[in-house]
Amino acid sequence: MSNRIYYTEPQCTEFDAVVTGTTRQGDRPAVALDTTAFYPTSGGQPHDTGMLGDARVVEVTESDAGEVWHVLDRDVEAGQRLHAVVDRERRFDHMQQHTGQHLLSAAFDRLHHARTVGFHLGAVVSSVDLAIDVSAQAIAAAESEANRIVWEDRPVGIRFVTEAEAAALPLRKEPARGGTLRVIDVEGYDLSACGGTHVSRTGAVGLIALLSAERLRGGTRLEFVCGGRALRSLRTFRDAVAGCIRHVSVMPEELPGAIERLQAEVKDQRKAMKDVQERLAGYEAAALASAAEEVNGVRQVVQAIDGRDQNGLKAMALAICSNPGFEAALFSTTAPYVAVLARSKDRSVDCAAVLKALMETCGGRGGGKPDLAQGGGLTGSLAEILDAARRELSRPR
Repeated sequence: MSNRIYYTEPQCTEFDAVVTGTTRQGDRPAVALDTTAFYPTSGGQPHDTGMLGDARVVEVTESDAGEVWHVLDRDVEAGQRLHAVVDRERRFDHMQQHTGQHLLSAAFDRLHHARTVGFHLGAVVSSVDLAIDVSAQAIAAAESEANRIVWEDRPVGIRFVTEAEAAALPLRKEPARGGTLRVIDVEGYDLSACGGTHVSRTGAVGLIALLSAERLRGGTRLEFVCGGRALRSLRTFRDAVAGCIRHVSVMPEELPGAIERLQAEVKDQRKAMKDVQERLAGYEAAALASAAEEVNGVRQVVQAIDGRDQNGLKAMALAICSNPGFEAALFSTTAPYVAVLARSKDRSVDCAAVLKALMETCGGRGGGKPDLAQGGGLTGSLAEILDAARRELSRPR
């Protein structure tokens, strides 16, 4: 069983170790070491990465028996003594996020009696789940409180206690297991059983920034970033806001109102454009109707219309067939083609049957009723599709 350096020295990122066992996890080799500083995925915290000799450590897992397995990108023989290096940047990032989570959870517990029931340390943002719904004001207060403890630069200690000793301690939450417990002690503020890696002083967390909050199963899920992640988030928001205000020429604090005004203007413009398009469709439908070809006493309009989607074609087909004696088959001009078929109330042709016949040779999907049918995905020669539509409309039934 590996001696786990990270339990007592989470800042340690270089060490020497002997390979004590080998196995495979999926299609990749994995090794056990007599001692390790590589943290395995557990307790909501992701695994470390780094190098073991010339092999890259791509994943670290823990077996049910408690063995730490280092998944590698190449085979390593047992018995070798190798120098190992943990990815320092990744480790420190995880330490910032995990200690930040302890402070944030403690702040919510102290100020609002909101117990943390879940924690996930993600690759970009982390989250905590609170047992109760909390207000925006309560969230802001807890965020400020947690950052106060960060800026006071309090010591973060590690100690091991027996189950009996743990029962006498004011732990923030009940331990999930018995036996000897590893306890993370933020001086004078938080005491929690935890196996993860943490900074040695709260000041190293840098900053705790809450990004979002949502109600979840009667509680609250909060997304947050700490330290380097907080700086990167600030840069992202800064650049996004700067890009927006260049386009709308307002101060940053005026941006929400400016966006709201632009959205209202766009909505009005879309409505005006829709009205214009509907009037234009009416004029185009009238022109098509007046030029309709008469076949066996029926006025047929079979056309491909440029620049119209299915809704536009439908509006035109219905406008044409609002008068008696018409049958219309309208298509888009780009493949795969959209089709809309309609007939006047006094006509008996089955538009759905005509569309079905077209799809048997041209593909696509669609359906409808005898007086109106719609489809899409038709392929082939547009001229041949139009000719087929004319034949099917004129076919005796």
